[in-house]
Amino acid sequence: MSTKPCLAKFRLGHIVSTPTALEQLTQDDILLGIQRHQAGDWGDVDEHDRQENESSLLQGFRLLSVYHSAAGVKFWIITEADRSVTTVLLPEDY
Repeated sequence: MSTKPCLAKFRLGHIVSTPTALEQLTQDDILLGIQRHQAGDWGDVDEHDRQENESSLLQGFRLLSVYHSAAGVKFWIITEADRSVTTVLLPEDY
């Protein structure tokens, strides 16, 4: 299986995760989510949030992606506006 490299659209800063996300997600789920997030694939966000992320890329605001693990667990990845921290969390952790 060949995978094409993803081009990073922004810096992630420090990558952190909530304890709940670490309990319920696999390392592969998290790594794939981070790769998609940094490439600008925002996952399962609605059109409004997709447009908000695209605008936030240009204006330096917070970025939010929504994904589902292989087991169907919904999780978020949020990169702060200053690009210092990216957090992997479950919606109930917010």
